[in-house]
Amino acid sequence: METTVASVQGAYFLTTGLWPIFSIRTFMMITGPKTDLWLVKTVGAVLGVTGAALLVAGLADQVTQALVLLAVGSAAALAAADVIYASRKVIAPVYLLDAVLEAALIVWWVAALLL
Repeated sequence: METTVASVQGAYFLTTGLWPIFSIRTFMMITGPKTDLWLVKTVGAVLGVTGAALLVAGLADQVTQALVLLAVGSAAALAAADVIYASRKVIAPVYLLDAVLEAALIVWWVAALLL
């Protein structure tokens, strides 16, 4: 089951990471206006690379402890940022949807590791 979680999270991170790089206009239509576009694209690039690594590891059945730490830690960091900054009205409330998805990924990882 770890390979499935890694692959799904990898695809999600890769897609959401590349989105602002390839279409900042549509990204901001959904997530709201941004001032530092270079930062949005930099975070997107890091998220995309993380997603690619998760996807490759999942598809190759090479899910290691280090990869699990990367996956769960990344999801937790993103969820925390989503909740903190959406609650402070720094970012749009739509980011709370991402927080829910990140939390679901964490729960899925825990279930996969315990079963």
